[in-house]
Amino acid sequence: MKLKEVVYLLGLRPKPKHYGIAIESHDLPGEGRVDVARWLHPRAPDPAPRQAEVDLLRRFLRPGDVAIDIGAQQGDTTIPMALAVGPSGTVLALEPNPYTFPVLARNAELNPAKTRIVPLMFAATGVDGTYEFQYGDEGYCNGGLHEGMSRWLHGSAFKVRVEGRNLPAWLTREHPDLEPRLRFIKVDAEGQDLAILETLEDLIRSRRPWLRVEMFALRKSPRGYRRRLFDFLLARGYDVRRYRPDAGVEGEPITPDNLTHWETYDVLCAPREGAA
Repeated sequence: MKLKEVVYLLGLRPKPKHYGIAIESHDLPGEGRVDVARWLHPRAPDPAPRQAEVDLLRRFLRPGDVAIDIGAQQGDTTIPMALAVGPSGTVLALEPNPYTFPVLARNAELNPAKTRIVPLMFAATGVDGTYEFQYGDEGYCNGGLHEGMSRWLHGSAFKVRVEGRNLPAWLTREHPDLEPRLRFIKVDAEGQDLAILETLEDLIRSRRPWLRVEMFALRKSPRGYRRRLFDFLLARGYDVRRYRPDAGVEGEPITPDNLTHWETYDVLCAPREGAA
């Protein structure tokens, strides 16, 4: 844990830092020009889309499909999904953080001929309400809900109040036309991935979407968390593989034997035929 985080945990309150936005253009072999809003926080991920990831997503996403990006941040994972489903499709991008949401909203405005992104400033939670999210720096780059975890373990000391919504109920109420076309859900929620998937249980069982899920850092996860998440996916009829988008391939199958071989990684989960 960094000294500034310890100081903050002990009760001092440094001022938040605000970072700007830069617009970049990227030429992708299969997509042509794609404009991207980059958040200028020094720890923000690179938002530049990669053709290999778009091609990998197109193995199961088609024009007109609907995808959901839970934990979209500035939109670095949202943009490849939106390119894969095209302007006739839709990506619902959830990001409750008020520091990063403006970047996501700007990315939603770019490339209207190629993408349709709906930015949503709320978190996916079991119950509608206001929640306290915690982040690891005064620029609020990376963090989330850390219920049930010691603050000394997660080391995310910078707090912000955000709105949470029950996503299936919101979807039924606001966009019932989109649910039948749901094909993909990505969840990256700083160790709350399993809790979020549990709130999506009925949606997962009825629509059978492909899933991309983060296996959160071992050093920060509660004991047995990663195995519980893995078992949840298996029990819902998914084949689980390591997600390697930069390589443009589905990675090796994840099993109980290699589940903890990597500190943090994502898995791509394909619904097995006949499973429910």
